[in-house]
Amino acid sequence: MTAILTQEQSSTAPWCRRLAFFSAALLLVAGAGHRFGLVETVPFLWLLGLVCLLALLALVLGAVTLAQAWEHGVGGALEAGFGIFVALLVLTPYGISLLRVVEHPRLVDISTDLENPPAFIMAPRSRTSAMNRIDDAIGPDLAAVQKEQYPAVTGRRYEHAAENVVEVVMAMMNERGWEPRQGLQAIPAGNRTLIEGTAHTFFLGFVSDVVIRIEDDQTATFVDMRSASRYGRHDLGDNAARIKAFFEELDQRMTMLAGV
Repeated sequence: MTAILTQEQSSTAPWCRRLAFFSAALLLVAGAGHRFGLVETVPFLWLLGLVCLLALLALVLGAVTLAQAWEHGVGGALEAGFGIFVALLVLTPYGISLLRVVEHPRLVDISTDLENPPAFIMAPRSRTSAMNRIDDAIGPDLAAVQKEQYPAVTGRRYEHAAENVVEVVMAMMNERGWEPRQGLQAIPAGNRTLIEGTAHTFFLGFVSDVVIRIEDDQTATFVDMRSASRYGRHDLGDNAARIKAFFEELDQRMTMLAGV
Protein backbone atom coordinates (compact mmCIF):
# COMPACT_ATOMS: atom_id res chain seq x y z
CA MET A 1 0.00 0.00 0.00
CA THR A 2 1.10 3.55 -0.74
CA ALA A 3 1.05 5.89 2.21
CA ILE A 4 -0.31 9.39 1.52
CA LEU A 5 1.10 12.00 3.81
CA THR A 6 -1.11 15.00 4.57
CA GLN A 7 -0.02 18.10 6.39
CA GLU A 8 -1.78 18.73 9.66
CA GLN A 9 -3.74 21.97 9.59
CA SER A 10 -3.76 24.45 12.45
CA SER A 11 -7.11 24.79 14.16
CA THR A 12 -6.41 28.41 15.09
CA ALA A 13 -5.74 29.72 11.57
CA PRO A 14 -9.39 29.74 10.42
CA TRP A 15 -10.46 31.49 13.61
CA CYS A 16 -7.77 34.11 13.15
CA ARG A 17 -9.10 34.88 9.68
CA ARG A 18 -12.75 34.81 10.76
CA LEU A 19 -12.26 37.10 13.74
CA ALA A 20 -10.14 39.52 11.72
CA PHE A 21 -12.72 39.79 8.93
CA PHE A 22 -15.60 40.04 11.39
CA SER A 23 -13.89 42.86 13.30
CA ALA A 24 -13.27 44.71 10.02
CA ALA A 25 -16.88 44.31 8.92
CA LEU A 26 -18.19 45.37 12.33
CA LEU A 27 -15.98 48.47 12.32
CA LEU A 28 -17.15 49.51 8.85
CA VAL A 29 -20.85 48.91 9.53
CA ALA A 30 -20.84 50.49 13.00
CA GLY A 31 -18.73 53.42 11.82
CA ALA A 32 -21.03 54.12 8.88
CA GLY A 33 -24.07 53.78 11.13
CA HIS A 34 -22.71 56.29 13.62
CA ARG A 35 -21.52 58.68 10.91
CA PHE A 36 -25.03 58.84 9.42
CA GLY A 37 -26.87 58.96 12.73
CA LEU A 38 -28.20 55.40 12.76
CA VAL A 39 -26.20 54.32 15.83
CA GLU A 40 -26.09 56.30 19.08
CA THR A 41 -22.69 57.33 20.40
CA VAL A 42 -22.65 55.35 23.66
CA PRO A 43 -23.50 51.98 22.01
CA PHE A 44 -21.02 52.87 19.27
CA LEU A 45 -18.24 53.31 21.82
CA TRP A 46 -19.00 49.84 23.18
CA LEU A 47 -18.87 48.47 19.65
CA LEU A 48 -15.48 50.10 19.13
CA GLY A 49 -14.24 48.34 22.24
CA LEU A 50 -15.59 45.02 20.96
CA VAL A 51 -13.93 45.55 17.59
CA CYS A 52 -10.60 46.19 19.29
CA LEU A 53 -10.88 43.03 21.41
CA LEU A 54 -11.77 40.89 18.38
CA ALA A 55 -8.87 42.26 16.35
CA LEU A 56 -6.45 41.69 19.23
CA LEU A 57 -7.73 38.13 19.64
CA ALA A 58 -7.21 37.55 15.92
CA LEU A 59 -3.60 38.72 16.32
CA VAL A 60 -3.05 36.31 19.20
CA LEU A 61 -4.49 33.37 17.26
CA GLY A 62 -2.42 34.33 14.25
CA ALA A 63 0.74 34.39 16.34
CA VAL A 64 -0.13 30.98 17.80
CA THR A 65 -0.62 29.61 14.28
CA LEU A 66 2.71 30.95 13.05
CA ALA A 67 4.45 29.49 16.10
CA GLN A 68 2.87 26.10 15.42
CA ALA A 69 3.87 26.27 11.77
CA TRP A 70 7.45 27.09 12.70
CA GLU A 71 7.85 24.49 15.44
CA HIS A 72 5.68 21.64 14.18
CA GLY A 73 5.22 22.31 10.47
CA VAL A 74 1.44 22.53 10.62
CA GLY A 75 -0.45 24.24 7.80
CA GLY A 76 -2.39 27.50 7.96
CA ALA A 77 0.47 30.00 8.08
CA LEU A 78 -0.74 31.79 4.94
CA GLU A 79 -4.29 32.01 6.23
CA ALA A 80 -3.08 33.28 9.59
CA GLY A 81 -0.81 35.81 7.92
CA PHE A 82 -3.75 37.20 5.98
CA GLY A 83 -5.81 37.39 9.17
CA ILE A 84 -3.00 39.19 10.96
CA PHE A 85 -2.78 41.71 8.10
CA VAL A 86 -6.52 42.47 8.29
CA ALA A 87 -6.41 42.71 12.09
CA LEU A 88 -3.54 45.19 11.90
CA LEU A 89 -5.54 47.31 9.44
CA VAL A 90 -8.46 47.31 11.87
CA LEU A 91 -6.20 48.32 14.77
CA THR A 92 -4.51 51.14 12.83
CA PRO A 93 -7.16 53.78 13.77
CA TYR A 94 -6.79 52.75 17.41
CA GLY A 95 -3.04 53.22 17.21
CA ILE A 96 -3.48 56.66 15.62
CA SER A 97 -5.95 57.64 18.35
CA LEU A 98 -3.55 56.46 21.05
CA LEU A 99 -0.80 58.56 19.50
CA ARG A 100 -3.08 61.61 19.47
CA VAL A 101 -3.95 61.00 23.14
CA VAL A 102 -0.24 61.19 23.93
CA GLU A 103 0.41 64.22 21.69
CA HIS A 104 -2.54 66.39 22.74
CA PRO A 105 -3.74 67.58 26.16
CA ARG A 106 -6.78 66.11 27.86
CA LEU A 107 -9.28 68.79 26.89
CA VAL A 108 -12.80 68.72 25.47
CA ASP A 109 -13.77 72.41 25.42
CA ILE A 110 -11.61 74.87 23.44
CA SER A 111 -12.19 78.61 23.11
CA THR A 112 -10.34 81.50 21.52
CA ASP A 113 -11.36 83.68 24.48
CA LEU A 114 -10.55 81.94 27.75
CA GLU A 115 -11.54 84.79 30.06
CA ASN A 116 -14.94 85.39 28.47
CA PRO A 117 -15.67 82.41 26.20
CA PRO A 118 -18.57 82.61 23.72
CA ALA A 119 -21.71 81.42 25.48
CA PHE A 120 -23.69 78.41 24.29
CA ILE A 121 -27.40 79.14 24.41
CA MET A 122 -29.09 76.11 22.88
CA ALA A 123 -26.41 73.43 23.16
CA PRO A 124 -26.81 72.85 26.93
CA ARG A 125 -30.51 72.15 26.42
CA SER A 126 -29.82 69.43 23.87
CA ARG A 127 -27.21 67.60 25.96
CA THR A 128 -28.19 64.57 28.01
CA SER A 129 -26.73 63.32 31.29
CA ALA A 130 -24.48 60.93 29.31
CA MET A 131 -22.82 63.85 27.54
CA ASN A 132 -20.17 66.27 28.75
CA ARG A 133 -21.57 69.23 30.65
CA ILE A 134 -21.08 72.69 29.20
CA ASP A 135 -19.90 75.26 31.73
CA ASP A 136 -20.23 79.00 31.24
CA ALA A 137 -16.58 79.53 32.12
CA ILE A 138 -13.44 77.53 31.42
CA GLY A 139 -11.54 76.69 34.58
CA PRO A 140 -8.16 78.35 35.19
CA ASP A 141 -6.28 75.04 35.15
CA LEU A 142 -7.79 74.02 31.81
CA ALA A 143 -7.25 77.52 30.43
CA ALA A 144 -3.57 77.37 31.38
CA VAL A 145 -3.17 74.03 29.61
CA GLN A 146 -4.83 75.37 26.47
CA LYS A 147 -2.64 78.49 26.44
CA GLU A 148 0.47 76.35 26.68
CA GLN A 149 -0.53 73.67 24.19
CA TYR A 150 -2.55 75.70 21.67
CA PRO A 151 -1.10 79.23 21.53
CA ALA A 152 -2.32 79.63 17.92
CA VAL A 153 -5.98 79.26 18.96
CA THR A 154 -6.88 82.94 19.10
CA GLY A 155 -9.71 85.20 17.97
CA ARG A 156 -9.59 87.60 15.05
CA ARG A 157 -10.06 91.32 14.42
CA TYR A 158 -11.32 92.38 11.00
CA GLU A 159 -11.70 95.81 9.46
CA HIS A 160 -15.09 94.90 8.01
CA ALA A 161 -18.69 95.60 8.88
CA ALA A 162 -20.15 93.04 11.25
CA GLU A 163 -22.95 92.10 8.84
CA ASN A 164 -20.37 91.19 6.18
CA VAL A 165 -18.48 89.00 8.62
CA VAL A 166 -21.72 87.31 9.72
CA GLU A 167 -22.57 86.55 6.10
CA VAL A 168 -19.17 84.95 5.44
CA VAL A 169 -19.26 82.96 8.69
CA MET A 170 -22.74 81.61 7.96
CA ALA A 171 -21.67 80.57 4.47
CA MET A 172 -18.64 78.74 5.83
CA MET A 173 -20.70 76.93 8.45
CA ASN A 174 -23.15 75.80 5.78
CA GLU A 175 -20.35 74.54 3.57
CA ARG A 176 -18.96 72.50 6.45
CA GLY A 177 -22.35 71.03 7.31
CA TRP A 178 -22.30 72.49 10.80
CA GLU A 179 -26.08 72.85 10.84
CA PRO A 180 -26.38 76.42 12.16
CA ARG A 181 -29.20 76.65 14.69
CA GLN A 182 -32.70 78.01 14.17
CA GLY A 183 -32.78 77.78 10.39
CA LEU A 184 -29.57 79.71 9.81
CA GLN A 185 -30.77 82.57 11.99
CA ALA A 186 -28.16 84.56 13.87
CA ILE A 187 -28.89 85.33 17.52
CA PRO A 188 -28.53 89.04 18.35
CA ALA A 189 -27.33 90.01 21.83
CA GLY A 190 -26.71 93.72 21.98
CA ASN A 191 -23.76 94.46 19.73
CA ARG A 192 -22.92 90.77 19.51
CA THR A 193 -24.15 88.00 17.26
CA LEU A 194 -23.94 84.37 18.38
CA ILE A 195 -24.23 81.57 15.84
CA GLU A 196 -24.41 77.98 17.09
CA GLY A 197 -23.97 74.78 15.14
CA THR A 198 -22.96 71.13 15.37
CA ALA A 199 -19.78 69.79 13.79
CA HIS A 200 -18.92 66.15 13.09
CA THR A 201 -15.55 64.47 12.78
CA PHE A 202 -14.89 63.38 9.20
CA PHE A 203 -14.76 59.59 9.46
CA LEU A 204 -16.74 58.44 12.50
CA GLY A 205 -18.99 61.45 13.00
CA PHE A 206 -18.31 62.30 16.64
CA VAL A 207 -20.25 65.48 17.45
CA SER A 208 -19.04 68.76 18.90
CA ASP A 209 -21.11 71.87 19.54
CA VAL A 210 -19.64 75.07 18.13
CA VAL A 211 -20.52 78.69 18.76
CA ILE A 212 -19.10 81.73 16.98
CA ARG A 213 -19.35 85.19 18.51
CA ILE A 214 -19.17 88.23 16.24
CA GLU A 215 -18.84 91.55 18.05
CA ASP A 216 -18.95 95.03 16.56
CA ASP A 217 -17.28 97.79 18.57
CA GLN A 218 -17.89 100.47 15.89
CA THR A 219 -14.20 100.50 14.87
CA ALA A 220 -13.71 96.82 13.93
CA THR A 221 -15.35 93.42 14.12
CA PHE A 222 -14.05 90.80 16.55
CA VAL A 223 -14.67 87.09 16.01
CA ASP A 224 -14.25 84.39 18.65
CA MET A 225 -15.11 80.71 18.48
CA ARG A 226 -15.68 77.85 20.89
CA SER A 227 -15.87 74.12 20.16
CA ALA A 228 -16.89 71.53 22.80
CA SER A 229 -17.07 67.75 22.39
CA ARG A 230 -20.28 66.05 23.46
CA TYR A 231 -18.69 62.74 24.49
CA GLY A 232 -15.42 61.54 25.93
CA ARG A 233 -12.77 62.94 28.25
CA HIS A 234 -10.28 63.67 25.47
CA ASP A 235 -10.95 65.32 22.12
CA LEU A 236 -7.69 64.06 20.53
CA GLY A 237 -6.98 67.62 19.43
CA ASP A 238 -10.05 67.82 17.18
CA ASN A 239 -11.56 70.99 18.66
CA ALA A 240 -8.37 73.04 18.41
CA ALA A 241 -7.76 71.78 14.87
CA ARG A 242 -11.35 72.69 13.91
CA ILE A 243 -10.99 76.25 15.21
CA LYS A 244 -7.60 76.82 13.58
CA ALA A 245 -8.77 75.51 10.22
CA PHE A 246 -11.91 77.66 10.37
CA PHE A 247 -10.01 80.86 11.11
CA GLU A 248 -7.37 80.14 8.47
CA GLU A 249 -10.09 80.01 5.82
CA LEU A 250 -11.95 82.97 7.33
CA ASP A 251 -8.75 85.03 7.14
CA GLN A 252 -8.41 84.18 3.46
CA ARG A 253 -12.01 85.07 2.69
CA MET A 254 -11.88 88.35 4.55
CA THR A 255 -8.65 89.24 2.73
CA MET A 256 -10.34 88.50 -0.59
CA LEU A 257 -13.35 90.57 0.50
CA ALA A 258 -11.07 93.50 1.25
CA GLY A 259 -9.69 93.35 -2.28
CA VAL A 260 -13.10 93.49 -3.92
